[in-house]
Amino acid sequence: MKLYTQSDNNWRNLGSRIMLVILSVALIVWFLPRTSGPQFRYDVGKPWMYGSLIAQFDFPIYKTDEAIKAEQDSINKYFEPYYNFSTKVEEEQIAKFKDDFREGIAGLSADYITTISQRLHYIYQRGVMRTTEYRKAFSDTTKTVRLVVDKTAQSVGMSSLYSEMSAYEELFTDEKLGHQRQLLQRCNLNEYIVPNVIYDKERSETERTDQLSGIAIASGMVLAGQKIIDRGEIVDKHTFRVLSSFEREMTRRSADNSTITSTVAGQTLFVGILMMLFTLYLSLFRKDYLEKMRSILMLYFFITIFPILVSIMMEHNVLSVYILPLAIAPIFIRVFMDSRTAFISHTVMILICAAAVKYQYEFIIIELVAGLTAIYSLRELSQRAQLFRTALLVTMASAAMYFALQLMQDNSITTMDHDMYKHFIVNGVLLLFAYPLMLVVEKTFGFISNVTLIELSNTSKNLLRKLSEVAPGTFQHSIMVGNLAAAIANKIDADAQLVRTGALYHDIGKMQNPAFFTENQAGVNPLEKMPRIEAAQIVISHVTEGIKLADRNDLPSVIRDFIATHHGAGMAKYFYISYQNEHPDEPVDKTLFSYPGPNPFTREQAILMMADTAEAASRSLSEYTEESIANLINRLIDNQVAEGFFRDCPITFLDISQAKQVLIERLKNIYHTRISYPELNKKNANPT
Repeated sequence: MKLYTQSDNNWRNLGSRIMLVILSVALIVWFLPRTSGPQFRYDVGKPWMYGSLIAQFDFPIYKTDEAIKAEQDSINKYFEPYYNFSTKVEEEQIAKFKDDFREGIAGLSADYITTISQRLHYIYQRGVMRTTEYRKAFSDTTKTVRLVVDKTAQSVGMSSLYSEMSAYEELFTDEKLGHQRQLLQRCNLNEYIVPNVIYDKERSETERTDQLSGIAIASGMVLAGQKIIDRGEIVDKHTFRVLSSFEREMTRRSADNSTITSTVAGQTLFVGILMMLFTLYLSLFRKDYLEKMRSILMLYFFITIFPILVSIMMEHNVLSVYILPLAIAPIFIRVFMDSRTAFISHTVMILICAAAVKYQYEFIIIELVAGLTAIYSLRELSQRAQLFRTALLVTMASAAMYFALQLMQDNSITTMDHDMYKHFIVNGVLLLFAYPLMLVVEKTFGFISNVTLIELSNTSKNLLRKLSEVAPGTFQHSIMVGNLAAAIANKIDADAQLVRTGALYHDIGKMQNPAFFTENQAGVNPLEKMPRIEAAQIVISHVTEGIKLADRNDLPSVIRDFIATHHGAGMAKYFYISYQNEHPDEPVDKTLFSYPGPNPFTREQAILMMADTAEAASRSLSEYTEESIANLINRLIDNQVAEGFFRDCPITFLDISQAKQVLIERLKNIYHTRISYPELNKKNANPT
């Protein structure tokens, strides 16, 4: 069997973190746009901010997409579809009519057959289309079609053709036939009117495609050595098109393997340097985050996902990157970690995103201001109103910074681009989704927010309501401990809401056997009649039972840790000492009287241990004076320090000293301690 040492474990952890950094860099570089060559910032009506630009090669002046689309629409509008004219249809239908009525039409003379045949001949010579096609094409009365007769095509107006319906009506425009309309309608003459103008789809589509493909994508040329624009000149629409064509041609010419390889190498180096600097920051200043997989996963996730989204938006020209709520990343990092890490993460993320955008200077400035505003305005996220205020401030700050940049360049409010402010408003609205997304972040990376802590602290729901019903004494004890622990946390700048919530759940295991714990007893203690080892095991079991309850009810792991550590790896001393006294000559197995632990490993867990011990022990005082309470608190906490309960957590001697003072003051207030008033000496009493 192979034994793994601590050194092996450290190397594995280091390897996993290196792989995470490499994966992040690879994903970001994979999605970054493959742009090369100079990138300029210019707009119509604005001065050219760079030096004189000379064409290095011949290139066409490409038409704008709008111009090409207008030409395509014009071709589609005036395009003449092809229709084949069939002479056989007329011959077949007139012959069929004469054959069906060879005996004549009842009630009419024989010359009516000739008249109807002549009218049918006239209609067929003009041409008959299907009614559906005719209605669709006739929406434009000026529409013409190409009518192919015996391999000869000629343009014919729609007004000269008939539909099946209009051809039937045309029969009765003859005065002779019109007088006998009612009688002739019984003959179903419409059956002899069949389309003889048939749409030629293949030929029409081929001709349309040829005409569309013949549209020139360029109009004019720029020759090598020709000046395009000089510094300070105003960019007009034509110059804008020339500059766009120059950049397009530069991109096309650089799209070879060597250039792409060079671009990818540069992007990899750029992203890699920034990611290494961020990792170096963690290793130097926040090693605790670097050691927790959930922390680095969340940090690298945000630094990776937003550059990918920006790259996709830029690659496909989807909306504006300013719509993307990049400030949501520092909000989450600030809420779950700290403000300095939030700022560093946001800065690295923005610098990487800048590699994908065109106007880098403007993008970096605006997004940095937005991130700083989010960090400063939101210390915690426990109410929707807090996020609404932050979203409003971020929107205002982004708009104000954009206005300042525009004012520096344009010097005129009337010529500024005001459409960008709509993007900032949409960004602010999307930022509000941070509230529901917080639950997703918590579940994904294993963090816990104040929103969740406040929900867990609701004493009218689930476990806490059951605790108040089954073990009311324990419930009151938990509330008292929570208040004491929160007061200490506020004093030493720890997480008061976290420790208060942990205190409410730390003794839920007592619900299994509430009568065995003194705070739930009414004068009778069943433990007194039990063997000391068995009694100790029942008392100790409230920790393990509490952990089981926490697991069954899906309590967050951070709350579960409070249950496991509030007694640490200490002992049930009352039963241990009693057993020793009863068996003086017998060796004692201390593990039978020891809690499973572990000892506290966070400041909040240490605070809970001190508050829990102090509140429980204070009930045993015979009198509540300032001296007795102070002696009790100092003795209890000094013993905890001496026994090494706080060796694994980052709590300082100053924190412990301040915790003592808070406990003493709070317990004095709880038990209403007063100074002892002197009694009047009867010898000196005034008889009056």
